[in-house]
Amino acid sequence: MSGEVGPPRDPGLQPERTRLAWRRTTLAGTVAAVLAVRTTLRGGFSVAAALACAACCLLWLGFVLIAQRRIRALAAQNRPPALPARQAAAATLCTVALAVCAAAALIF
Repeated sequence: MSGEVGPPRDPGLQPERTRLAWRRTTLAGTVAAVLAVRTTLRGGFSVAAALACAACCLLWLGFVLIAQRRIRALAAQNRPPALPARQAAAATLCTVALAVCAAAALIF
């Protein structure tokens, strides 16, 4: 019975939950980047804080691009392909580095 094809897969709400998780993570990154910019603008000008703020913005932009690509893939197909390892690693790196840069902006 190895050659039998079962009924079509019913994904249920799993793709929707995954899409919402990407949106929530994007929102959290947006808040971190905005707070880093706000902290940099309110405090006295510091080169270190400005660099941390710029890094936050670039990392946020990178994560948004990865998230949008994944959200489109989830919406385009009934059974989207698995997230490529490179994209997963890049999203993880952007998220962790964004948190570090936002913390650095608060410190400097």
